[in-house]
Amino acid sequence: MLPLPLAASPGFSFADPWALGILFLGVAVFAAVGALSHQHERAFSASLIYLGLGVFAAAAVTVLGIGWLDPIKDVSLLEHVTELAVIIALFSAGLKLDRTLSWRAWGSVARLLGITMPLTIAAVAAFGTGLLGLSLGAAIILGAALAPTDPVLAGDIGVGPPGDEDEHEPNFALTAEAGLNDGLAFPFVFLGALVAQDNLGFEWLAADVLYAIGLGVAIGAGMGWGLASSVKRLRDRELLTPALDGWLSIAAVLAIYGLTETAGAYGFLAAFCGGLAFRRHEHDHEVNSRVHDGAEIVEKFGELAVILLLGSLLTLEGLAEPGIAGWGLAFALIFVVRPVAANVALVRSKMDRPGERAFVAWFGVRGVGSLYYVAAAVGLGVLNPQEESTVVWTAIACVTLSIVVHGVTASPLMGFLQSHVLGAEDDADDASPSPEPKDLSVPA
Repeated sequence: MLPLPLAASPGFSFADPWALGILFLGVAVFAAVGALSHQHERAFSASLIYLGLGVFAAAAVTVLGIGWLDPIKDVSLLEHVTELAVIIALFSAGLKLDRTLSWRAWGSVARLLGITMPLTIAAVAAFGTGLLGLSLGAAIILGAALAPTDPVLAGDIGVGPPGDEDEHEPNFALTAEAGLNDGLAFPFVFLGALVAQDNLGFEWLAADVLYAIGLGVAIGAGMGWGLASSVKRLRDRELLTPALDGWLSIAAVLAIYGLTETAGAYGFLAAFCGGLAFRRHEHDHEVNSRVHDGAEIVEKFGELAVILLLGSLLTLEGLAEPGIAGWGLAFALIFVVRPVAANVALVRSKMDRPGERAFVAWFGVRGVGSLYYVAAAVGLGVLNPQEESTVVWTAIACVTLSIVVHGVTASPLMGFLQSHVLGAEDDADDASPSPEPKDLSVPA
């Protein structure tokens, strides 16, 4: 560091890296506030801005010769940062959904989870073994990491806040899919790990599927309902101030996630189910909107942190690591695999308009959740160093491409859906008798 000529005392320096970092964070937060102020017009403009700032930070780190993070060596940090961002987004997604909990009402979501997701995992795994040279276990892990639609980046094209009357089928399907498939990808990550260790047995089905999914759903639903009931009673007795309602979401999701993970179940599923259950207890109470708003603010700044971190990790050497095959997988996943798999799943579904199916099929956004899964897989220590590098950097390539491509297309496609597809649906609804009030109860 160069000494400052006019320093009043020793210890001052010019262009101190810490000071530069603080300055950069201030600029980034200003950019985030500006981007989020126009999120309704440009759903993904915020993530594009964050990624650009992160790339700028990566260039500055290189020029200044500052030692920075590595996605392989510092995988634990990447895992925990992405983990926190995802659980907040999942709880927020659950709070938004008003639809009756029935197979009929959630049919489109069931198709996306039961058909699209396994097809995507299989296609990516086949690509990984055939063209990337990965072992079967590593290829399954990569497929599981890249299959889920991301709840963080997909939030702006989903349904609105609690009580939003415009809960159209495409937006609902994307929100609910993103809320559930992040948790349901976990068994396949562990499946890949067991295959990589040549240790697959009945225990995977019993522990990683039945036990972890069942207990995750039970804890999330039970704690979400119980916390909502407790909050309402404390609010009615004036023991909680409404000004702090927004912080309740953070407390609730951390408690739900922490208990579920302690019990060895899937905390991601619990976080989403907790939001659903919280919403369904006194669903018209004002606390729901306040809790949601608090979760959404933290979610947006979590997105800022993760995408900035992602951009700052990008290097020419790292981006070259997947090779032609890895980048080919990124393009194939976004432009072919997800659209085809989702369209196949949604044939003869409630989305009878081609525009609706195309919208859901296109916005299979890859993002924060994918980064978490590859980081968690590396942390398991079941892959060799070359496979770790290929899996991580291929996932980074897919996420980066998704942020750019979906960011550019979000605004025009959202406008087209609203004006040409959903607009016609709304006109038809206006001409018909008013529907019955929504029933938020869980069917027996």
